[in-house]
Amino acid sequence: MNQERVFKVLLGPHISEKATVLAENNGQYVFRVAKDATKREVKKAVESLFDVKVKSIQTLNTKGKTKRTIHGLGKRPDWKKAYVRLEQGQEIDFVDAE
Repeated sequence: MNQERVFKVLLGPHISEKATVLAENNGQYVFRVAKDATKREVKKAVESLFDVKVKSIQTLNTKGKTKRTIHGLGKRPDWKKAYVRLEQGQEIDFVDAE
């Protein structure tokens, strides 16, 4: 996979209360990924960007919420997230990530 695709696959970390608990207890991190990204692409992207070993990946398509606007009902876009479990003893530090 070329370097350009690596940066298009991972859109960023998904920070939430549930994601923080997973990271602390299970060594599992949550990322927003491109809708067309495969598990193999996500694995290669995480391993190359953060220099860690990935144990497993679970992906999930999240439906966008329907919201009320001034002009009637609107819909937020659908998106995809990936739960990335790292090997024992590995961790990702988002503050010092380059």
